[in-house]
Amino acid sequence: MSAQSNEELMRKGYEAFSQGDMDMLRNELFTPDIVWHQGGRNQTSGDYRGADEVIGLFGKLFQLTDGTFRVAIEDVLTSEERVVVLARVDAQRAGKTVKNGDYVHVCRFKNGKLSEAWIVNVDQYEIDDFFG
Repeated sequence: MSAQSNEELMRKGYEAFSQGDMDMLRNELFTPDIVWHQGGRNQTSGDYRGADEVIGLFGKLFQLTDGTFRVAIEDVLTSEERVVVLARVDAQRAGKTVKNGDYVHVCRFKNGKLSEAWIVNVDQYEIDDFFG
């Protein structure tokens, strides 16, 4: 798949995430054996294997923030097999707020689908404190 197509697919995936369309992510974006690396040292950190576990993580993010978890793309950088999304997160939880929490989403594509992802927060301490 071309770099342009991978970028379009990631943008579509972010839109689906924002709308809660997990079926799109499962069926159109993710490989069945996707591996998702969620950085940090908090209750959301770890490696998630397979679409079910990744979508479970997303549900946990929404649950822990009472549905306030929002992401927004700042920029997308692409090559044939990689996509890097520069983005930010906004969320509220237990009297705490993350506002414009910058992160980098590094993605590996295989056969036109997202096969591995790494979330790297710019201020990991803030995110660890937030999700405690």
